[in-house]
Amino acid sequence: MKLQNATLFITGANRGIGLAFAREALARGARKVYAGARDPSSVTLPGVEPVALDVNDDEQVAAAARRCGDVTLVINNAGIAAFGGFLADGGVESARRQMETNYFGPLRVTRAFAPVLAANGGGAVLNVLSVASWISSPTLAVYGASKSAAWSLTNGLRIDLRAQGTQVLGLHMGFVDTDMTQGIAMPKTSPLDVVRRAFDALEAGAEEVLGDELTQHVKRGLSVEPGIYLQDARA
Repeated sequence: MKLQNATLFITGANRGIGLAFAREALARGARKVYAGARDPSSVTLPGVEPVALDVNDDEQVAAAARRCGDVTLVINNAGIAAFGGFLADGGVESARRQMETNYFGPLRVTRAFAPVLAANGGGAVLNVLSVASWISSPTLAVYGASKSAAWSLTNGLRIDLRAQGTQVLGLHMGFVDTDMTQGIAMPKTSPLDVVRRAFDALEAGAEEVLGDELTQHVKRGLSVEPGIYLQDARA
C-alpha cells in the first residue's frame, strides 16, 4: 500500500510514535490524517484532523468509523504500559487494564473499520506491537502478555481480512525514545526511524516488520535451542 494520497486513522496520535506516524504520513503525501486521542485538544500537529477516541469505548470507536468513512489505512498505535510481574500486588488488575487497551482496543477499532476499508478498496491495518511479544522480564511481564495477545490478534486478523484485500502489518520493536520509556535505562530507537521502517515495509507489501536491531536479534532467537523466550530478558 502506498502512502501517497492515502487517508489514515491513527489511534493515540497526539504523542510519541503515533505523532511520528502522523508527521511522516503527511511528509509522504497522505491526503488526510485523522488523529485519534482521548483528548482531541492535545492534537496540535498542523494538517491533521483530531478525533475524540478512547479505544476502550465502544460508542466512540463506532462513531469514529462512521465519521471517517474515507479511511484507507488504520494504525492501531494506542497502548499503555505498566511495570510489574504477574505475582506482584495488583497484578490481576494491571493485566485487565493493559489487555483492555493493548488487545481489545485494536480489536474494537479493526472490527469497526474493516467495512470502511473494504468499501475503499481494501487498504491496510498496521498494528504496533513489541519485542515484548516474544520475551519477558519481571519488569514488563504483564505488558508483554498483552502484546503477545495483540500479536496473535494481528495474525488472526491478517487471515480474516485477506479476502477483502486488506493488508495487515505487524510492527515489532524494542525501546523507543518516547515519554512512555523515560524511566527505562536502555538503548532506545528514535520514533522517526521506527516509523520510516514501518512505512517502507507497508509500501513494499510486507506483513511483518522489525523496527530495530534488538528486535531482529530476538526474532532470530525464537528458533534456537533453547529458545530465547525461555530466558529472563534481563540476562
